[in-house]
Amino acid sequence: MSYIVALTGGIGSGKSTVAESFSRHGVSIVDADIIARQVVAPGEQALEELGKRFGKSIILDDGSLNRPALRERIFSNPLEKEWVNKLLHPIIHARTKHLIAQADTPYVLWVVPLLIENGLQTQADRVLVVDVEPQIQLSRTMLRDGIDRHQAESIIAAQVSREKRLACADDIIDNSGDPQTIETRVAQLHRCYLKLAAGENRQDIAKHD
Repeated sequence: MSYIVALTGGIGSGKSTVAESFSRHGVSIVDADIIARQVVAPGEQALEELGKRFGKSIILDDGSLNRPALRERIFSNPLEKEWVNKLLHPIIHARTKHLIAQADTPYVLWVVPLLIENGLQTQADRVLVVDVEPQIQLSRTMLRDGIDRHQAESIIAAQVSREKRLACADDIIDNSGDPQTIETRVAQLHRCYLKLAAGENRQDIAKHD
């Protein structure tokens, strides 16, 4: 199995941008968000189970999942949210393991927005956190999702704190400034991860990188 680098960060931090940069180096990307969408696609058993549980109101006319409607149903109902998690998480986990096992690159970048929240950091060899200043995170989230400040603040507050996320990091990418700095930092980390995947220890890498 490939060496696993888990990439995480708060909403609006720029995880996708960083992952795209790693992919340009030929790194295999396994994205939890993409897998989560795939397992509830039309024709998937999980979508059928959700329809049975919550009714046709959560299914759009084209047969796909009405995500806002499902979110509304489970947002203020912890028991229903738990039911959905128990349905989807094992399927997502199994598909993730399969994709990681299939990877043919020295290391895999496993993109997991809720890595720390779900206690999954121990399943990776290394944790990379994309970090931004709080005000930048807030403004990016509002702009990207078309939501007001209160909504953005509520989403951020529901995630693990910035301090706790950084405390779990082996490596950090600061995405608060010039996007070009991302490319430089990713190239540096890519060299580091190739060496770690090859079995070199961190002290030896620090001497040469």
